[in-house]
Amino acid sequence: MSIRLRLSFLALVVLVAGSMSLAQSSQAPIQYQVSFPEPEHRWMQVDVIFPDVPAGSFEVRMSRASPGRYAAHDFAKNVFMERFTDGRDESVAVTRPSPHQWHVTKHDGTVKVSYRIFGDRVDGTYLAIDETHAHINMPAAFMWGRGLEGRPVRITFVPPTGKNWRAATQLLPADEALTFTAPNLQYFMDSPTELSAFTLREFDVSARPGGPEVTIRVAMHHAGTDEELGRFVSDVQKIVREQRAIFGELPELEPGTYTFIADYLPYASGDGMEHRNSTILTSSRGLAQAYAGLIGTASHELFHAWNVERVRPALLEPFDFEDVNISDELWLAEGFTNYYGKLALIRTGIVEQVEGVSQWESVINGALHSPGTAFRSAVDMSRLAPLVDRAVATDRTNWENTFYSYYTFGEALGLGLDLTLRSRTDSRVTLDDFMRAMWVTHGKPGGPEPGLVAKPYTLSDARDRLAEVSGDAQFAADFFDRYIEGTEKIDYASLLERAGFLLQKADPGHATLGLPEVELREGKVFVSATPRAGSPAYQAGIGRDDVLLSIDGQEVTAADQMTNILTARKPGDLVRVVYESRAGRVERSVKLAEDPWLTIVPIEREAGTLTEAQRAFRESWLASKATDR
Repeated sequence: MSIRLRLSFLALVVLVAGSMSLAQSSQAPIQYQVSFPEPEHRWMQVDVIFPDVPAGSFEVRMSRASPGRYAAHDFAKNVFMERFTDGRDESVAVTRPSPHQWHVTKHDGTVKVSYRIFGDRVDGTYLAIDETHAHINMPAAFMWGRGLEGRPVRITFVPPTGKNWRAATQLLPADEALTFTAPNLQYFMDSPTELSAFTLREFDVSARPGGPEVTIRVAMHHAGTDEELGRFVSDVQKIVREQRAIFGELPELEPGTYTFIADYLPYASGDGMEHRNSTILTSSRGLAQAYAGLIGTASHELFHAWNVERVRPALLEPFDFEDVNISDELWLAEGFTNYYGKLALIRTGIVEQVEGVSQWESVINGALHSPGTAFRSAVDMSRLAPLVDRAVATDRTNWENTFYSYYTFGEALGLGLDLTLRSRTDSRVTLDDFMRAMWVTHGKPGGPEPGLVAKPYTLSDARDRLAEVSGDAQFAADFFDRYIEGTEKIDYASLLERAGFLLQKADPGHATLGLPEVELREGKVFVSATPRAGSPAYQAGIGRDDVLLSIDGQEVTAADQMTNILTARKPGDLVRVVYESRAGRVERSVKLAEDPWLTIVPIEREAGTLTEAQRAFRESWLASKATDR
């Protein structure tokens, strides 16, 4: 769907939502039944009835995109043994103009589709079935009817015989066991479902201080212990309260619940995926092995319940299931979420303050030193999402020198903007105020139906909200022009010093070739990644797959040998490098550079004194904001 068509469709949805709801409420819902005749063979059976189909050709589709993912996927590849019939169960003529489309040319007002679909990947994007569970991402599993996107949906799950499976989902419960509903296609496709004998923990929290309570659920399919799960749930409670304090309230949760759906299994793939009233969390490592990363992912995904699920970029609304979704604002939608995912862990005390701030070292280094940030802005990086989001390319790319992730680029901007606002107002105005303003204007108003957003934002809207909270339109314009739409670098050193942290060279005086990863293969040391543009190795013409032969007259025979060879050298020294490229043996003189890596150090660990002003700044930034702990 083109940008213009997508925006026009959104306007149409908002303008005629009332009449659509009245018209469609009288129509029978689309009905799905899901069963698992042979879960050991990793497929499930789907039977769907499309009632009240308009006359003429009817198009049935499999999605090419999934909420929270920005690249195209070929979900139709796993569909097999499909059968199309009408309301009398008579076969109907079907054509297939593309791998993702089936056209029913004649029908009697009802179209029934029966098919099998294979799935064996446990993550936030795909489908997985086995004898222990069914892990279902809806776009990867279900056909849908074009033109019926506003229809309600009813779905019934039939577990394998003898399996005590329950359902963890944000779908709305119906009056029958394992039967659920959704008001429209957008909500249905955004509602992943886990069917298994998972462990369920729940707790209640007020939607706002003194307000009504809602239920937070943790449904975990894992091989860990109850004690490990108990710690996780306890920390999730802290995170919920801490993030609620940023926005002043929880979002309106249509089912009255928010569900963390976790599959921590040896055969899972590591992932986290946000949804409107739930999140998918997956990992091949359990809570005992990877707790810090898993609780960090949970914090990130929860923040998305506000930022992106409701405070939503206009170019992602409504979500396009037929093609990739491009956006200018993923630096904010994903990057600021990255920032607050970490900040919430610090504010709750789950991560100690100094340790937590040190996590931004790599983020700052990337923003300052990644070659791509010299000519591509955060907005430019956001627009590349369809090309880099979990994309598997058979050809090689030069992303090392042309791309820096909008996740981490945006995180660096969130950190820089937060500290900038605090510095210029003595912490009276912060990034929390900006996020709250985005929420009040663009998220809280809701939408015409669950799953739709009435006031998605543009880049200009975000700039306007910054002008409002800062009280300075010129500051907002300059910040966007210089750092978000431009390629200037934020002065993190001076900002961090306000909080009593020093940003300094990690290894001053250390000479480096700037070589990326190398590996030993067949007794030779190969360069296994493209050298960073501007580094000595890059200037010497070294490329991926070249073989290092000698440095400074010493033969290179081991992957970790370069550090020892260069120990006696200093930045600016010339050394002779011999390597083998596709063109043959090459000898070059190379001027060594100083290792540019920066580290964050608390001033009190450098024999300095943390002033009262720095201590107050640090506490205002990193201390808890939750009022009911």
